[in-house]
Amino acid sequence: MKKSILIILSACFIALSSFTTSDDKLVNKNGYINFFSHTVAEDISSDNYKVTSTLDRQTGDVAYSVPMQSFEFEKALMQKHFNSDKFLDTRQFPKAKFAGKITNLDEINFSMDGTYKANVDGDLTIKDVTKPISESGTITVKGSKITVDAKMQVTLANYEIAFKEGKPSTNVAKVIDVTIKSEYEK
Repeated sequence: MKKSILIILSACFIALSSFTTSDDKLVNKNGYINFFSHTVAEDISSDNYKVTSTLDRQTGDVAYSVPMQSFEFEKALMQKHFNSDKFLDTRQFPKAKFAGKITNLDEINFSMDGTYKANVDGDLTIKDVTKPISESGTITVKGSKITVDAKMQVTLANYEIAFKEGKPSTNVAKVIDVTIKSEYEK
């Protein structure tokens, strides 16, 4: 009987400890992403302040979850088109995701103030289409804050977002600029 109780308590301890977060894993629930499309017809810009991300300082794992309906546009019609089933279909595909790893983690000192270049390899998923990407950004350590900044370009056709005719084919760039910013507290 004592042996059974000891085994059960040990199993409970192991199970509970696997759900605790490490001090090395940082979470941000109000990150920022902007995308910008430039064409001769018009410029389109949208901001999203509800991005959730994690950064594991020990393993270099990074992850982003982007609620697609949280992008804010200057014009309501742009927002309507963005969310429609002809463009991003945000009801069927409510989130974009990125999961990757910092490949030069040994060059980043999270305990020393400074700005470090970070190279990241991972998978970007938009509309249930996943493609591998390699990008770089900067990690700035200042006191108890860690800031991640990155800029990249996304080719819409790679994620089955393409327009062959109509106004979107001339008003939306084929390749958009994406700016990312996340701040973490150590």
